[in-house]
Amino acid sequence: MSSKKDVLLAVSLQEDLDVCKSTVKNLNQKINALDVELASKEKNNPTPQSSISQFIFDKEIAINILGKKVKENDLKIVEGIGPKIEALFNEAGIATWQDLSKASTEKLQNILDAAGENFAMHNPSTWPKQALMAHQGKWQELKDWQANLLGGKE
Repeated sequence: MSSKKDVLLAVSLQEDLDVCKSTVKNLNQKINALDVELASKEKNNPTPQSSISQFIFDKEIAINILGKKVKENDLKIVEGIGPKIEALFNEAGIATWQDLSKASTEKLQNILDAAGENFAMHNPSTWPKQALMAHQGKWQELKDWQANLLGGKE
């Protein structure tokens, strides 16, 4: 008899878990939609020139230090980000090193979580700092730090 109660409890708990997962997924989608809307509004209302970084990307310096081809604002330069994650971030309005450097770890994790289990397992905790180094042209510092990372994690 207790086995029947256990089965009923397990079914009930699974239903509750499914509802929670669905709610989290819906909330993450809303967060992503709001982030995209915010990014769109920020593009329509640009930051005054005085607060914009004056760094000018020098492809040759980046190539010489990193030893590989580097395209400006290529998010894949960040250890742990591949083409699929870059595409997710681009869809969410994160298209540049500066965008990524300003994004919170929580925002990045929400984007990954909303994309499913294969993405949710990634840890974006170092990604904004790596992106900031790239944005500022600190290639040697980025290379040295990445040498100590494992899949983008400290």
